[in-house]
Amino acid sequence: MVNLDVAYPVPLKDDQTKRRRTSLKQPINNIPENPVAFIQNCVRTKQIHWTYHVNMRLMKRSIPRILILDSVDNFVLIESYPEDKYLPSYLIWSTIQGIIFHILFAVDVNEDNVRVVTAYKPDPDRWMDNMKMRCN
Repeated sequence: MVNLDVAYPVPLKDDQTKRRRTSLKQPINNIPENPVAFIQNCVRTKQIHWTYHVNMRLMKRSIPRILILDSVDNFVLIESYPEDKYLPSYLIWSTIQGIIFHILFAVDVNEDNVRVVTAYKPDPDRWMDNMKMRCN
């Protein structure tokens, strides 16, 4: 059975779901002053939640959790989504052992934690500048 409480503490049933999910949207002032430092600190102190989505995808994409955890010193911010649906989120570039990958983190400043939403190896046809910038 899937435990979605880890990612978002909202039941996935009935008409109240949409209203309750909408109420989880964070005010814009809950954006960390330094997103990369906030994310790195949360990862280092294990204040990290793995969403159902990312758990399904990591194995399929050959990105074990340990790669994300061990590459924390290499995190580089490449895109920001401060008004994302539930929490501000940030696309992070990282590399370890010659493997380049992207991680989408949602940040919860109030609760002092991050959620790994997804992670993937970028497609070279869609990314340039060492996989840090989208192609037009």
